[in-house]
Amino acid sequence: MNVSVDREGRALLVVAHGSRRGASNDEVRRLTDALRSRATAFEWVECAFLELAEPSIPGGLESLVERGAREIVVLPYFLSAGRHVVEDIPGEIADVATRHPAVRIRQAAYLGDSAGIVSLMLEQAGSPADA
Repeated sequence: MNVSVDREGRALLVVAHGSRRGASNDEVRRLTDALRSRATAFEWVECAFLELAEPSIPGGLESLVERGAREIVVLPYFLSAGRHVVEDIPGEIADVATRHPAVRIRQAAYLGDSAGIVSLMLEQAGSPADA
């Protein structure tokens, strides 16, 4: 059975903190490029930064809205539910959502909340995931 996903108008915005170190921001951009090539459920995959790098979260959201996004999933590239995940990112989303009520903008769970994070950490450490 071939199930097609309607990706038209759907966007994924990966949100990272941002760094004064340009190479760190470039890592996020490369990750976004890799996601873009595999995220078949989304018409657009972009990144934005909370601070210290461009585009900003509002800038990234506005750009996707201008391109025709009707649904935007904001994926926090964070490992814990600190102030940025709990307050800052939702605040940025709410400000843009108020200006674009016809666009559905939602925040996905942050990476550290993923059930797969333990296996990934063990893999990075060189231990078998079932050890």
